Amino acid sequence: MFQNLGEMLELLWRTLVALPHSWRHRRKIFEQLFEIGNASLLMACILSLFIGGVIALQSGPVLRQRGLVSALGGLVGLSICKELAPVMMAILISGRIGSAMAAEIGSMAVYQEIDALKTMNISPTYYLVLPRLIAISIALPTLVIFAVLVGWLGGALVSAFNEKISLGFPQFFNNLESVVDLSDVFNGLIKSFIFAVVIGVVSCHQGLQTIGGPRGIGRSVTKAVVNSIVLILILDYFLTRFLLFMNL
Repeated sequence: MFQNLGEMLELLWRTLVALPHSWRHRRKIFEQLFEIGNASLLMACILSLFIGGVIALQSGPVLRQRGLVSALGGLVGLSICKELAPVMMAILISGRIGSAMAAEIGSMAVYQEIDALKTMNISPTYYLVLPRLIAISIALPTLVIFAVLVGWLGGALVSAFNEKISLGFPQFFNNLESVVDLSDVFNGLIKSFIFAVVIGVVSCHQGLQTIGGPRGIGRSVTKAVVNSIVLILILDYFLTRFLLFMNL
């Protein structure tokens, strides 16, 4: 485990060193950005819409019984932008995009295409890892912004049309506006950026380490997704503690 962590940190360092060369790979970065957005935007919106709806559906009646239903907008707003949107979008991206990265790079490793790149004096870090890491680091925070907005809408719809809640759009969004500020949204964006780096590094590392033919590719994809999700959930706790300490 510690060896894998060390190898991933080394890969991250080599990628950071290669950042000044990212403009040369701008076409690959844009291709990766389009692929991530095209594959994930609709699913992210559907997922976040129902997450916001479920939070309102579960919390609204309880708050109504205690005469606190007017606070529902702030509850839904904070829950989504600080916690649920970044975590759920990171898990979604690790399953859809991280697995694809691991499979693509893993197939290149198995069929010796990476060895061919090295023979031509082309660094796999520069050519394969750098564009993917930049693209996912831009795409995931962008998806989180969409998820936050759609999640708020989902909570507002359930609050307005569920008879056990009956909280109108104006009251919902007025409370949300009074409770949620820009630093709360920024909190979620910081988390999503770090989660994106984790997913990119873990997925690319597993792809580069692939051996053993198609079965090896399958193992690498599984490890990439599982390791990404575990690291996301562990880092979420420590990031939350750190951001609370920093009053963000």
